Amino acid sequence: MAEQLPGLRYSDAGVDIDAANQALAGMKTSIRRTFNDKVLEDIGSFGAMYHIGALNIDDPVLVSSVDGVGTKLKLAFMTGNHGTVGIDIVSHCVNDILVQGASPLFFLDYLAVGKLDPQVVVDVVQGIATGCRYAGCALIGGETAEMPDMYAPGEYDVAGTIVGIVDRKKIVDGARINEGDAIIALPSSGLHTNGYSLARKIVFEVGKLGVNDPMPGYEDKTVAEVLMEPHLSYAKLMQIVMKVVDVKGMAHITGGGITDNLPRCLPEGAGAEIDLASWTPGPLFKYLAETGNVAESEMLRTFNMGAGFLFVVPESQGAKAIETVELAGQRAWRIGRVIKGEGVHYNGAVNYGA
Repeated sequence: MAEQLPGLRYSDAGVDIDAANQALAGMKTSIRRTFNDKVLEDIGSFGAMYHIGALNIDDPVLVSSVDGVGTKLKLAFMTGNHGTVGIDIVSHCVNDILVQGASPLFFLDYLAVGKLDPQVVVDVVQGIATGCRYAGCALIGGETAEMPDMYAPGEYDVAGTIVGIVDRKKIVDGARINEGDAIIALPSSGLHTNGYSLARKIVFEVGKLGVNDPMPGYEDKTVAEVLMEPHLSYAKLMQIVMKVVDVKGMAHITGGGITDNLPRCLPEGAGAEIDLASWTPGPLFKYLAETGNVAESEMLRTFNMGAGFLFVVPESQGAKAIETVELAGQRAWRIGRVIKGEGVHYNGAVNYGA
């Protein structure tokens, strides 16, 4: 008679349902803090429901986007700081729908791990909830998948989907942009969520720095603090700006930098002239350029260079746009203008400062 094998359980294959339930229990309070009266189901239902009929928009258009954090996650694994990547994924997605004039409604996340560590999951999702509160949207659904052998120990991937809304007559698509319009920039907080593969190579392989070493160019910040600085959300600020001036187009400066992203909001036959002397990108970008011996054109196409979001207004409203941003306690500057042609044309050289 063949020897009877012991009964196997799901945990023997590396999946711990109890750990998943423990993580969910730790997230519930943070998630519920993002809810509003339009969220119709509590945590745990198979599908999330959101009542858009209560928004009183004449001709509502839903705008959606999905994205990830990219290799910035490697920094989270190296530092053990898992909270800020949640903010990153929300801010990135919120900014992507903002460029069309949409206000965020709700967010859904997907977290995939090799072996589930409840505290790491809680930290990531709490960060996502924090990002949602910053942006004014609800975190109404998500999925945490434990998949043994798919990810190295201690590693995971996170992605998110945002759904927002805009009145059809208020969609911002760049069609009204004209030659001579002013291009206004809002500062980034650092790399945001793009360019990390090159940045990590420069910082850790060429520069031989560790995550806890002082970051060159900064008086009191470590490498980890500078590289993990959360991605900014521009939604609340731009909602104010759009009420005061005529915003004709917007560009979220992500992968591809100003070079590839600004043309996405320009109509056919229109290009942009950017004054590189109009701002100083900051010490992080200076360090990356000098330490990695990175060409200026490569820097401008890989990183946001300290300008995380651009928007286009009539020339006559440029000063008013900047004033509005400053009255809201933020910084803005005129970075360039719209010209005939196509693509981005840079004047001068990048001003890295002293």
